[in-house]
Amino acid sequence: MIVRLIREKTIFVYAALLVWLVYCTFPFFWTILTSIKNPVDAFSNPPVWLFEPTVANYAALWLDFGFSTFLWNSVIVTLGVVVISLSIGCLAGYALARYPGKMGFGLLMVALVFRSLPHTVFLIPYYEFTRMVGLYDTHIVLIMILVAINQPFTIWMMRSFFMNIPKELEESAMMDGCNQFQSFMKAIVPVMWPGIITTGLFTFLLAYNEFLIPLTLTATNASTMPVAISQFGADDIKYWSMSAAGAVSITLPIVALIVVFQKRIVSGLVAGAVKG
Repeated sequence: MIVRLIREKTIFVYAALLVWLVYCTFPFFWTILTSIKNPVDAFSNPPVWLFEPTVANYAALWLDFGFSTFLWNSVIVTLGVVVISLSIGCLAGYALARYPGKMGFGLLMVALVFRSLPHTVFLIPYYEFTRMVGLYDTHIVLIMILVAINQPFTIWMMRSFFMNIPKELEESAMMDGCNQFQSFMKAIVPVMWPGIITTGLFTFLLAYNEFLIPLTLTATNASTMPVAISQFGADDIKYWSMSAAGAVSITLPIVALIVVFQKRIVSGLVAGAVKG
């Protein structure tokens, strides 16, 4: 009887998880179908399930519209944000984890308050400032602003990882002749790689998917992929299939990164969840 109840509960749990998986993945599945349909099939009512697939939308997106330019802009901005945020976040997170106190707690609270403010609060000041100094529609201004917005999150996350590393590790390195910075680079950073990769991936996602800031602070030269795909279908729904192709193109690199770093991400999240 007990075995039967356990089996029924297990079946129920797996069935519920399957339903939830279908619910979460169906929008992306529908986007993929839309991207390989002709416009007449994409917007038929009722939906057309049997159709002749086409890659014309992807060809038009990458060859005719020049989507590779927006991809290059996204790569520049995202990599710049990740490198700068991780460099500052590692040093700040290490300092706040090793030297706690009222000052450190105050800095963390200020960072948390700044991160919790909606982006719309800063849009007008950012816009006026970039126009005034001549940085409007440039990569550098997007990198600077996205670093400022995402840095509090990076510092909080890196601090939680550093809190899990025993001080004895760096003390041993210092006894072997390393100074404070050398012990940090040679003893702490190698152990921190799962946390660094996890934090870097979240920072990547925050910068890569950002829409409002690039939309406001760019025109043509530095527009990123989320801004580009929003232009399709604004005047004519026949371009919505091309927009779906753009959405799929944006998502695939993220899926590839998660697959490659899956083990590192899991180990990093588990390590960061032990202390805080």
